[in-house]
Amino acid sequence: MKRELGFCHWRRLANTVLAVAICSGVAMGQAPEPTVSERLEIVEQELSELRAANARPPADELTLGQFFKRKKSFPDVHLGGFFKADWGIFGQDATNIAAVGDVQDGADFRRARLNAHGDIWNDIGFMMEFDFAFPGRPNFMDVYLDIRNTRLGTLRFGQWRHSIGMDGLTSAKELTFLERALPFAFLPFRQIGMGAFNHTEDETLTWAISAFRFPTDAFGGNVGDNGGYGMATRITYAPWITEDGHRLVHMGAAYSFGDPANNRVRYRNQPEFFSGETGGADLVPAGVPSNVPAFVDTGPISTNNFNLFSAEAGLVLGSLYMQSEVIHAVVNQIGGPLVSFSGAYAYAGYFLTGEVRPYNRKNGVFGRVKPLHDFDAGGWGAWELAARWSYIDLNDANIAGGRMNNVTGGVNWYLNPRTKFQFNYIHAFLDDPTFGKSNADIVAFRGQIDF
Repeated sequence: MKRELGFCHWRRLANTVLAVAICSGVAMGQAPEPTVSERLEIVEQELSELRAANARPPADELTLGQFFKRKKSFPDVHLGGFFKADWGIFGQDATNIAAVGDVQDGADFRRARLNAHGDIWNDIGFMMEFDFAFPGRPNFMDVYLDIRNTRLGTLRFGQWRHSIGMDGLTSAKELTFLERALPFAFLPFRQIGMGAFNHTEDETLTWAISAFRFPTDAFGGNVGDNGGYGMATRITYAPWITEDGHRLVHMGAAYSFGDPANNRVRYRNQPEFFSGETGGADLVPAGVPSNVPAFVDTGPISTNNFNLFSAEAGLVLGSLYMQSEVIHAVVNQIGGPLVSFSGAYAYAGYFLTGEVRPYNRKNGVFGRVKPLHDFDAGGWGAWELAARWSYIDLNDANIAGGRMNNVTGGVNWYLNPRTKFQFNYIHAFLDDPTFGKSNADIVAFRGQIDF
């Protein structure tokens, strides 16, 4: 078993050899043979060989900080979290009030999360995150362990956001708008399971695949002996990306299959304000109130299984960036015809202060905005203008869930990489199967920090 020697050991060994050489020469009353310089050269050569065998930087050339950093102890745990405080004002025409009710103005914490993350051993990482913004006890969010650097890449076990949809996989801390777009309603999103993901050496191609229990409730549970499973897979490719990331083209596709344990699926969504993060198949716990009702809703559909298909694209041209996605759901009803639903969105953002939206190459999504000049005595942070169109259609055959188009304009102020304020104006065009076409307007504000 090889033993590492620190810089103190190297110095002690050299001093000992030197002392022996000098004492030997003095005792014999003659110059030592070989000379002290020659002996030191031999010692230095032996030290070099030992250092090369250790395959580590020479200890006596390390800074004190580097020396202690390489002696990492486990577990290595870090704390983090973030909160989002929202305020919204609603305006509705008479038909919209008749269709969805008289929506009240309100303020609330959209998310309030705490997490612990880090490494418990070499290449074994973990995340435990809980949200305190929901009524009742805290909800499970991302709770998983990672095994890194395997032949398949990273293996993951636990609950996390499964790989379908560029919008869904973008961190909630880094969204351009207050909420994800309308097609987010289709995603299985967070489920408990296992998966693997990786990327090529040049980080232009990524892939992910996972299998999970379905549906998982807000506390990480799933019970059922008939079905109750699903899978998701995604691949992305950046055919053009400059070294500095200021120019890029992103493309991707994803697929998901589910066989619900409760033999039902339900798709619904709100007009991109106070929308639930559960997505997918009726995962909101019974009795949990919502500030904003669902504007479109299929109701529970008796289901053998469902298939989701997704295609996505992204573009960065300096301070301008764009993102778009199409999602199509096919539901195999029990005692009814095959039905399909669809959704799409497209948006663009532009930084007035010259920033470029970072691209996370390993995950194939846009990342955190970092102002060129933070808001302090020397700068005003980053200012961004953004616009989005999104659409969802939940009508087919015997299912009349409604259709909705949303148009959103936004202004974002990033004071620094971890503090931002957002303003959204949302106009919702609802086509309800019973009440027909109506309109609603939302003016919304958000303050957010994360650490």
